Amino acid sequence: MASISVDGNVHRKKLNKVVLAYSGGLDTSVIVPWLRENYGCEVVCFTADVGQGVQELEGLEQKAKASGACQLVVKDLQEEFVKDFIFPCLRAGAIYERKYLLGTSMARPVIAKAMVDVAKEVGADAVAHGCTGKGNDQVRFELTFFALNPELTVVVPWREWEITGREDAIEYAKKHNVPVPVTKKSIYSRDRNLWHLSHEGDILEDPANEPKEDMYMMSVDPKEAPNKPEYVKIGIVEGLPVSVNGKELSPASLLTLLNEIGGKHGIGRVDMVENRLVGMKSRGVYETPGGTILFTAAQELESLTLDRETIQTKDFLALKYAELVYAGRWFDPLRDSIDAFMKEVTKTTTGSVTLKLYKGSVTVTGRESPNSLYRQDISSFESGSIYNQADAAGFIRLYGLPMRVRAMLEKGL
Repeated sequence: MASISVDGNVHRKKLNKVVLAYSGGLDTSVIVPWLRENYGCEVVCFTADVGQGVQELEGLEQKAKASGACQLVVKDLQEEFVKDFIFPCLRAGAIYERKYLLGTSMARPVIAKAMVDVAKEVGADAVAHGCTGKGNDQVRFELTFFALNPELTVVVPWREWEITGREDAIEYAKKHNVPVPVTKKSIYSRDRNLWHLSHEGDILEDPANEPKEDMYMMSVDPKEAPNKPEYVKIGIVEGLPVSVNGKELSPASLLTLLNEIGGKHGIGRVDMVENRLVGMKSRGVYETPGGTILFTAAQELESLTLDRETIQTKDFLALKYAELVYAGRWFDPLRDSIDAFMKEVTKTTTGSVTLKLYKGSVTVTGRESPNSLYRQDISSFESGSIYNQADAAGFIRLYGLPMRVRAMLEKGL
């Protein structure tokens, strides 16, 4: 980490080898020579495949080495991402501020965890990322580093260097013979993984502006979706999805399939203004087609398998769970403890849910579970031996006693 002395000079700790979270874009391409120049270290670039698409992974090794990296490490984290990060959030019912299904929030800890592993493999004494000082991701990366290996030095160029924008970065790249990425820069800031695609920036910075239709990439305009609804059956075992239309699939394969099906019907678009961890509000648009289908299915099955008090407690804890994940505290013991509760209470949440997808909407049409608490013989309006309707009179009198006493007091009775 850098420190500034009383004479105004920057003094930096000498590092041996740094593992850099690397995307191949302008910022991370410039960070490679900057780390070598300012810390005198070797740079190992690390790229995680969390389902962002093959186009974002092409030519990365050549780019990394051209920027001055000694090597590029790429790891396919898709199955781990879905199984160990996405599915626990799904089981918990974790939604941040009523809308956000935590796509970026869940991806950062799995990437940072892999970076800690790579640092051990290559003998690095430091890790680095290209997050700015205004976003949430810096916190998510660094809390994971702290939790998994507090001995690693964390380097954050955006808090140290004098580069202030794209033009400065291009000038620095040319000066250090770093090939500037020629990919066309999007007018939006996007983050894509197997769970979602987020959009920020440009006209979205004004919450009054409607998003342009050509911005969306994972889902069709609901108006252009098929005129015939599609039915999909989700199989769930102990709160976790295992099959689509009777076919068992791996976690990543299952989500990939539902993204395709949901995107075709315009499912999963969310436009929201959220409270960032660092204090400011930001407006973002999210596409989460498969995730929206899975959240609907999981909640609908719970309506059969969980009692009232358990659902209320689960929903209460889900808010805290979502807050912890959003704030980068994935490896916090509190999240682990809440997760243990979620795993325990969903042991009976096994069954299937049939959903109708039609022009942007997801509608439940059927729920089945061998552990269903719903009893037709009790719920029926017909008389039965288990529920005596005459018992309701005494229940209502006792349940309403506080209200009755207050009314008597007000009337002087």
